[in-house]
Amino acid sequence: MKPPQQAQGKKPKIIAIVGPTASGKSSLGIYLAKKLNGEIISADSRQVYKGLDIGTGKVTKKEMQGVKHHLLSVASPKKQFTVDDFVRLAERAHSNILQNDRMIIVVGGTGLYVDALLGRMAYPNVPPNKKLREQLEQRTAKQLLAQLQKLDPRRAANIEPDHKRRLIRAIEIAKAVGRSPAPSDGAGQSPYNVLWLGLSPAPEKLKKNIRMRLFARIRTGMIAEAKKLHAAGLSYKRMEELGLEYRSLARYLQNKISKDELKKEITQGNWQYAKRQSKWFKRNKAIHWVRGKAEALFLSKKFLKL
Repeated sequence: MKPPQQAQGKKPKIIAIVGPTASGKSSLGIYLAKKLNGEIISADSRQVYKGLDIGTGKVTKKEMQGVKHHLLSVASPKKQFTVDDFVRLAERAHSNILQNDRMIIVVGGTGLYVDALLGRMAYPNVPPNKKLREQLEQRTAKQLLAQLQKLDPRRAANIEPDHKRRLIRAIEIAKAVGRSPAPSDGAGQSPYNVLWLGLSPAPEKLKKNIRMRLFARIRTGMIAEAKKLHAAGLSYKRMEELGLEYRSLARYLQNKISKDELKKEITQGNWQYAKRQSKWFKRNKAIHWVRGKAEALFLSKKFLKL
């Protein structure tokens, strides 16, 4: 099915699929893209990195079912990838998709990326402060989180609490411009007409999905992938900075934790992350929380007037 032509002078229509990790966003995105002749822009802060495939649950070529995906494996994991980098590359992909007369479907759980791209918030472009970063680098993640809670409680409530690099960046921004903008800021000024679709499985279902996905990733070589990344020059320090699975994998490969502890850390870390994601997205009152693919397709067709 071909999407309707975007009328000149009108805001481009975009479908955004959001929700916590392991909620089924990728599967729904591919389903809608096939039905609506769409292409997908991935909005995931770890899947942008090359080589971080199994550990991030990056969709495989087979799983894509011929649907073109953008913003996967576009950056070196040795370098930091910022919100500004994401928006710049995503806007370029957006232009290419429109030129090909296809529907744009943004799929991802990194709320900061999604909201910055779709105009729900204006993320401040603060240049790096080398002196401040050097000072903050000496502190623990716990100390950094405590400092951020004083400077910007809203950002502290939604940030990954053990991710030093993100904590340092958040403090850097807070010191430069004060509190980060709320996700609702600028919603009316969005350059896009967005249909927001959300997935939010029941807590027990989501916990089960997280556990099952972890076992599948271990079976398909997540640990070997981490070893390969380190052998290719990715330091354990940088691997830990990448957060979630990679923090625990770095600790495991250095014999700091056992395999059972690795599984426990990743499961608990993903559950805590899922709760933060849900909290972020629940503030967006425009999201339609759908129960399945049929409802999502019905709403999409209505939105596109197909």
